[in-house]
Amino acid sequence: MSPATGGSARRGPVSRAVAAVALWPWWVQLGLIWLGSRVLTTVMLLGFARDQEVNPWTGASPSYADFAAMWDSRWYQIVAASGYPSELPITDDGHVGENAWAFMPVYPMVVRALTGLTGLGWAAAAVVVSVACATAAVFVLYRLLRLRLDHGTALVGATLFSVAPVSPILQLGYAESLHALLLVCSLLLVMRRNYLAAAPLIVVASFTRPTGLAFSLFLLLLWIVRMVRRARAGFPVRERWTLAVTAALSGVAGLAWPAIAWAVTGSVTAYTDTELAWRSVYIGHQHLVPFAAWFQGLDWWTQRWVGVPLGWLVVPALVALGVWGLRSRAGARMGIEVRLWLLSYGVYLLAVFFPQSSTFRLLLPLFPVVGMLAVPRSAAYRTALIAACIVLQWWWIDACWRVDGADWTPP
Repeated sequence: MSPATGGSARRGPVSRAVAAVALWPWWVQLGLIWLGSRVLTTVMLLGFARDQEVNPWTGASPSYADFAAMWDSRWYQIVAASGYPSELPITDDGHVGENAWAFMPVYPMVVRALTGLTGLGWAAAAVVVSVACATAAVFVLYRLLRLRLDHGTALVGATLFSVAPVSPILQLGYAESLHALLLVCSLLLVMRRNYLAAAPLIVVASFTRPTGLAFSLFLLLLWIVRMVRRARAGFPVRERWTLAVTAALSGVAGLAWPAIAWAVTGSVTAYTDTELAWRSVYIGHQHLVPFAAWFQGLDWWTQRWVGVPLGWLVVPALVALGVWGLRSRAGARMGIEVRLWLLSYGVYLLAVFFPQSSTFRLLLPLFPVVGMLAVPRSAAYRTALIAACIVLQWWWIDACWRVDGADWTPP
């Protein structure tokens, strides 16, 4: 018996199976991981659906599709059916109330097109669009990670994306899957320096989820970094112009939706007033002051949890943690583009969003961070991280998606 044969014989069946799978094409390996992650999440969602009580969106124990089309999915359905109001709803105390202008049109129009082509109901079509886009996104993400990481590490990163705590949203009636696909394709093109090719995707993404301004900041910072490094890393004139043009288009796209809301309603603050309506249940009606919301929100949350407002402490701690991650060796492995995107979207969130239960979902565009998290090669670390993500999926569905009476924790 040869040494190689003897070594193979001594390995257990699990080790032999892993070794065999490692010889398969990357897309087969990733496909199996993705399929397994979706089966696991679907089982969780079906379990919660079975125990779901009557709520504003469904009856008791709804079907999977109906359970997946709760919460803001109904707003997308309203947009698909009747568009946007020309008159903003006004509450009894004289402020703009919650309305469809907070929800951008690309996802509901895609779902509407599918319902027209197939005859599927809204809920089923919304799930099909989300799952299809998420499936494509995870494969593109792997290709993006492979620009900086070896196959095994990229596969772990894609696995983390597949089982992330908020990954159930990838198969629910929300725009996140479609936006993730557009975003990862845009990032991949930018990393390959095909800037103009990314521009149409960035524009469409800006009408899917509000990230156009964040992407514009990202491209502006990238232009500055490449300009500073041009002597040693090169920055051809053509790339200077195409990157600048793409950054400008992204900025225009980011401002376009508030401008459209203004044109239709006649109110210059129609979009921001609409967004502010959702945070009024926490801190009342206030004006949008950049970078103030996280201090206000975390003051509210820490006052509720520990009896003392600690936003002044928690916000700087979160910023310091983010800076440390971007400057870490794992961050450096991912390259300047990924780090600048994470920085830009983080700054955008700090500037305009109010921290509440929806914030977990709003963190999803930071998903390239999975490459950084996958860098440590310890099997124990990777196993523990994947297991923790799966447990937190269950927590997220229970805390944010399942409707529990007068629920105040929207996803």
